[in-house]
Amino acid sequence: MSQESVSPFAISHVYTTHSSDETIALGRKLAKQLPPPKMMVLRGDLGAGKTTLVKGMVAALGAAEPEEVTSPTFTLIHEYEGQMEPREGAARTVRLYHLDLYRIESQRQLDTLGIEELLTPESILLIEWGEKFPWIVAHSDGEIVMDSIRGDERRITLRLRA
Repeated sequence: MSQESVSPFAISHVYTTHSSDETIALGRKLAKQLPPPKMMVLRGDLGAGKTTLVKGMVAALGAAEPEEVTSPTFTLIHEYEGQMEPREGAARTVRLYHLDLYRIESQRQLDTLGIEELLTPESILLIEWGEKFPWIVAHSDGEIVMDSIRGDERRITLRLRA
């Protein structure tokens, strides 16, 4: 799947990581930059490191250790509950949902997942293969595009709606 298709988002930041540990560390950083409510499409070929990035985001919320985070390829949705430290005031509860739509083939199948019900003021949705569905792209706040460069090196592009 081409990563160079037309996008409705403006480029916000481009990062390069050189190892899984650096990708996890970047995920921790991005979690702080994407406060809820947020719905993001995670784009990248199989093995691009999407779940590795999510490991860092989940860890940043204190919801699970990186080694506890796995791909939702067969379960379709993993839910994590954690805390986000606000700039002012008390920490607030955040629900991070990691979805994998690789095996979803139609809008009808997508509708059975109840994604609209997951969109709450305290939720962050990270949706792998969301670009397959126009509804997801139209309602998302942006996308994170992961490209394998060589070995463990990744180019990670964060795009947000302008």
